[in-house]
Amino acid sequence: MEPFKAAVIEFNPILNNLDDNLKNLAEVVKKAAEKGAKLIVTPEMSTTGYHYENRSAIRPYVDTIPGKTTALFEEIATRYQTHIVIGMAEVDDHDGLFYNSAALIGPNGYIGKYRKIHQWATEDTWASWGDLGVPVFETEIGKIAIIICFDANYFESARMAAINGADILCYPTNSTGGALSMLQAWAEMNGLYVLGANRSNTENGYHMIGASAIWSTRGEKLAETPYVAEEQAKDESTILFADLDPHEYTNPAKTRLNERKPSLYHELLLYSGPWIDSELDLIDKKGSVVKKSAALLQYTPEIANKAANLQTINRLIEEAAMKSQQEECMLSLIVCPELSLIGPVHSLDPTTIQQLGETIHDETVEEMKKLAVAHQIHLVFGMIERDQHLFYNTVIVIGPNGEITAKARKIHLTKEEELWATAGENVVVQPINGIGRVGLIVGSDAAFPEIAGIMAVKKADFILIPSSWYGEFGQIMSLHEKMMEHKFPANTMTTWDAIARFSQAKTLVANFTGTSLGCRGGSALYTLDPIYGGDVPIMASSHKEEVLLVPLTKPNPNWWFDQRKLLLTRRIHHYRPLILKNKTRILHENPT
Repeated sequence: MEPFKAAVIEFNPILNNLDDNLKNLAEVVKKAAEKGAKLIVTPEMSTTGYHYENRSAIRPYVDTIPGKTTALFEEIATRYQTHIVIGMAEVDDHDGLFYNSAALIGPNGYIGKYRKIHQWATEDTWASWGDLGVPVFETEIGKIAIIICFDANYFESARMAAINGADILCYPTNSTGGALSMLQAWAEMNGLYVLGANRSNTENGYHMIGASAIWSTRGEKLAETPYVAEEQAKDESTILFADLDPHEYTNPAKTRLNERKPSLYHELLLYSGPWIDSELDLIDKKGSVVKKSAALLQYTPEIANKAANLQTINRLIEEAAMKSQQEECMLSLIVCPELSLIGPVHSLDPTTIQQLGETIHDETVEEMKKLAVAHQIHLVFGMIERDQHLFYNTVIVIGPNGEITAKARKIHLTKEEELWATAGENVVVQPINGIGRVGLIVGSDAAFPEIAGIMAVKKADFILIPSSWYGEFGQIMSLHEKMMEHKFPANTMTTWDAIARFSQAKTLVANFTGTSLGCRGGSALYTLDPIYGGDVPIMASSHKEEVLLVPLTKPNPNWWFDQRKLLLTRRIHHYRPLILKNKTRILHENPT
């Protein structure tokens, strides 16, 4: 298959005006087709407008799929040999239920539809939750899936599209920014082209910001419409084009899907009711609120020199203790990078790596226990753990009493790690006194969103990621800066940001730096509501040694979204593909 032109249409329907909306939308879709677009995506509810108080209000404007609406666009699709995604309000002609849906139409007519699974509050007054899962439609330009707007806040939506074999994810939305801000991460984590079509006007006081975008399979921005502030709201349409290359349907992220461990993901299908409260503990014995902090240690290690690296860690902990005193907060947690006393082991042979292994009773753990006790902290570090004849890439938490309080072994091993290590089999979330429920992710396990998804189900307050990231996954975030209440730090990384937001657990990353090692720093606290200003990520530099002191605070219970709302609105009966054998291994063996 040859590269082809795709288009997203920023179309602004008029509420309660179906006939004019259909006429005007058909005209702009036709313009995109005349310019050669072989795939055209329109916004959510593009035939009706978005805000309806109840079923009675929207009843005159719903349509069956297929029906009058699809027939209109079938004429355009057939004439121009193109594919069109239409966001619309659907009525099921069998039972009369209404859905927020999108229809896919191709050169030979109607192909299929998607019904929105995860709804926002506005739709709850009239729409039933989608009941079709995330289907993937095979077409002559590739395998196409659709999700809609609020679906983007749940990693499961885009992930199911990917593991069901999709190459392209079409994304109709009516967004003020939050949903759009997830698309870059979903593109790069799943290896999908993502086409996001938004609106740029205001309806019933609800302003949609434009900033429609097309993202490559590697999370690179191919094209974007302007950000439209509320005072600049416009009704005219904008067409955005970009070229998609089917040869990019096979890519590193898509290959990584074959490394998933579905048999370990069954907890994703558990429903977490509101019965278990957070373990987050920021109150002292006298009942007073304590200002607590964590320190993320970023440094350039000396490879395989445990003594030198231990000295560096000791020195940086001393610096962290001084900083916390200056800021009048209690230093409660220290997070070190992956394989903290050894450094990245890419350049070492498997035999040498295994010779660096130790049991949890050997020198490395004993030295770390001394530091934890001396500073009365919880100390998180990574090591090569030897357990009888097996070796693991392990993260350990030692408490202020010198006891091991948590341990996690890396689950998804790289090809190099498979030469010396055994994979772990447990996703670890552990209550830690004085801090809360803590999830542990080891290095590149972060590239598998299922891990953080399970941590959300287990109600983690914080996710800790000791890392040695050098750019092997993820992208530097390139969202439109006006989309955010406060500007993101310059080296924000998409994967780590997404982990925090789709688990709704604050995420602390400690990474190595060092040009000669290729490590890219960026140790950070990733937060839960960065788009609307609830809290802002805090980040270290990309290139120098640093102690990053970050606050340990509870989320604001008045934010528009939090972990409790996330868990109550997951739709687990659709998530079964996440625990089944991957389909992508066969579908993408030969991309042509």
